[in-house]
Amino acid sequence: MTAICTYNVQAPEESDARVFLSEQEDRVNTLVFDSVARFGGSISAEHGIGSLKADKLPRYKSAVALDLMGAIKRALDPQNLMNPGRVLRG
Repeated sequence: MTAICTYNVQAPEESDARVFLSEQEDRVNTLVFDSVARFGGSISAEHGIGSLKADKLPRYKSAVALDLMGAIKRALDPQNLMNPGRVLRG
């Protein structure tokens, strides 16, 4: 069985969202991503990793997987026209 979950870290209503996110978002993401990895899941979905979480990718994907993703990106987008300068560089 495969489960797909999406989440966004949100501040409680009575708190300052910017302060909450700057203090808690990385901690919450790490908790969720570590749990996902422990159960053999993936931190990405059909829409991709997203630029806000791109820095987390090397922690959860092997160098081989990252190289393969880069090779696929270069093969499908040799001129680097699709989302240039994002997670995977051409």
